[in-house]
Amino acid sequence: MTWDELDWSILDRLRDGFLSGGAAAGPYWQSHDDLAHYDHTYAERIGWKWDHVLGELQRRGWTPPPGHLLDWGCGSGIATRRVLAHWPDAVSPDHAAHFFDHSTLAESFAQSRLRETHPNIAAQSWDRSAAPLGTVLISHVLNELDEDSATELRETLAHASAVIWVEPGTSTVAGQLVRWRENLLPDFRVLYPCPHQGACGMLAPGNARHWCHHFAPPPPWIFGDSNWVKFGQGAGIDLRSLPYSALVLERADRPATAAPLPSDAGRIIGRPERFKPYARLLGCDTTGLPELTLPKRSHAHLIKRLDRADAPRLFRWQHDGSTISRAEPLHPASET
Repeated sequence: MTWDELDWSILDRLRDGFLSGGAAAGPYWQSHDDLAHYDHTYAERIGWKWDHVLGELQRRGWTPPPGHLLDWGCGSGIATRRVLAHWPDAVSPDHAAHFFDHSTLAESFAQSRLRETHPNIAAQSWDRSAAPLGTVLISHVLNELDEDSATELRETLAHASAVIWVEPGTSTVAGQLVRWRENLLPDFRVLYPCPHQGACGMLAPGNARHWCHHFAPPPPWIFGDSNWVKFGQGAGIDLRSLPYSALVLERADRPATAAPLPSDAGRIIGRPERFKPYARLLGCDTTGLPELTLPKRSHAHLIKRLDRADAPRLFRWQHDGSTISRAEPLHPASET
């Protein structure tokens, strides 16, 4: 697929289905071309969200556990390809990359694309008897999940060693993902985005107006690429904005593989607001969801960075009431 081959009628139909919620009514892929068009455009943007999440896992030293890789609700298989771009050995010769989707067309397309990019990795439709199940990848499925599918997903995750889950950054979907977190937490430890293992502060009284979302930086070069600019205009998409919600877990009864976060770790939720004397932000830490201010007089350099795409969002911080007195980025060079 190239930009010259794009059929805008296909892209428009797919976009209308996504926006109207029609995707939840059943398989919406009508042909291989549908998936090829999606993979070249919408899925690529989803891949940038995956890159953002996987980058933090790499910085913490995490690696996928041994076992089969399962892309659940695979679509065009972008999640699997992004994981393998970060960890080329994520699927050992003794295991396979498995794909599951409510559309057999999608499963076939995802396998075909993986064979093109990673011909040495076995690719197949999901074999439920395959063991051990290592990492389950889940991407943009909550808008389409009916009760039966949710039950099947819960049963699948009961056998997983790790879960990497990326969804849109809307308040509704983020809230659903929080509820999945709380249900899974007894059997798993949280690696991302939470800087603690306690109950989610989003569920505390008074926090209903908040939702757990983050922003991935798009590759800078797309803004000078006429094809991407045209796509953004035609699809009505702001190329600068990639909001998402996410959840990364690993089995609690397995040895921890990621570097632990310090007890004073805190994460910024969403985007901070900048004012002349300070920045205002929503934090997440062991105290819950504190609404904090970062004074310019003591953190001027950091405040200048907060608008950048690669600005730090994970810190060791201290706050007295609503004011941050100390904030040290945990990954100063390149941080989610």
